[in-house]
Amino acid sequence: MLKTFRIGGIHPKEKKISAGKAIQPIAIPDQVIIPLSQHIGAPCQPVVKKGDTVKVGTLIGKSVGFVSTNIHSPVSGTVLKIDKALDASGYKRDAVFIKVEGDEWEASVDRSPELKKTCDLASGEILNKIAAAGIVGMGGATFPSHVKLTPPPGTKAEILIINGVECEPWLTSDHQLMMEKSDEILVGTTIVMKALNVQKAIIGIENNKQDAIRLFNQKAKEYAGITVEPLKVQYPQGGEKQLIDALTGRQVGSGALPISVGAVVQNVGTVFAIYEAVQKNKPLVERVVTVTGKEVKQPCNILSRVGIPLNDLIGVAGGLPETTGKVVSGGPMMGKALASTDIPVTKGTSGILIIPTLEAKRKAMKDCIRCAKCVSVCPMGLNPTLLMNLTEYEVWDRAEQEHITDCIECGSCSYTCPADRPLLDYIRLGKGKVSGIIRSRKN
Repeated sequence: MLKTFRIGGIHPKEKKISAGKAIQPIAIPDQVIIPLSQHIGAPCQPVVKKGDTVKVGTLIGKSVGFVSTNIHSPVSGTVLKIDKALDASGYKRDAVFIKVEGDEWEASVDRSPELKKTCDLASGEILNKIAAAGIVGMGGATFPSHVKLTPPPGTKAEILIINGVECEPWLTSDHQLMMEKSDEILVGTTIVMKALNVQKAIIGIENNKQDAIRLFNQKAKEYAGITVEPLKVQYPQGGEKQLIDALTGRQVGSGALPISVGAVVQNVGTVFAIYEAVQKNKPLVERVVTVTGKEVKQPCNILSRVGIPLNDLIGVAGGLPETTGKVVSGGPMMGKALASTDIPVTKGTSGILIIPTLEAKRKAMKDCIRCAKCVSVCPMGLNPTLLMNLTEYEVWDRAEQEHITDCIECGSCSYTCPADRPLLDYIRLGKGKVSGIIRSRKN
């Protein structure tokens, strides 16, 4: 019997219509826009100015705190200006505008396709290279990787878990990356094991990716301590706490981090980026993005440099269908609707989902019928309808007591609600408010 997590979960239609589509590069436009905040934590400080010449891999934004990370130029050319630009949040934030002139890389970057398996660096040296390269979590959270790989005092990593689940419907970028870069991912896994000083790693892959399971089972035999575990298809299994439960049986407590049960989780895209940073001196300047949707002409997986407008990626997929009602950054469950398709690709852009008008419209909200479906599917064991009500009436102390900050914003509650109530929308608002109150108490 296939493993999965124990609390809640749903199985939405998978709709992986871009599965098996080879990763294809995209042409670099005449200008790119590089946001200085592409990660959780403090935005970077620009270290370039108007008129400066940059190459691919040149540092353009330097981290200003521990929870922050560097940003590098994804193109070669001239800095036009540092100005505000719209990002996926719908707000304008600081960004570096670069005029593209050729495609010249920093000399330190090894661009050869040769697999480099041996890593002679010590743990601290590996962490320094990861930090310098600006690696963040590629599964969507964009948490700086060097921070995640530095366990707090009094804690110790015992096991590394590699997230190859990609449970979000429609998205296939991680799946295709696993098929095309399996060796690099496995070497990257050994590098992260060395950084954490752990002897065991498990790669979790959902059972709807049989080709990836076979490939990794075959190749993992060459790497000591790495095993592959097929998992039952169950959303949101890609969540850290759910994946740890599924693979180890350990449950992370309310408000606690995975390291509290000795586990560290890394996405396959992150591990690939770590391989390139440590073994090839390549900073994080590009990523794989799925462009998909019910009426998209050519669903695809694109290797895109950071800073390229989403419009260009949509053009590779055949352009916006006339029926388009909404464009989402990410998948349908946890993605965010975009105000514009002129915004640039960032380190956290995993997919572009184009939704037809008829499916993009919300249904009218009806009264709660007390069916408790939202409670039964919540993977965190919360009461979503109660949390929505507490948010609506601004009962913040009770919302905190009911663990609103434990919500992982998976959307399972809204998906299953027969009354079409916007549960997650309210909970997200309440979570933000309560988190702010908690932070203010600590200051």
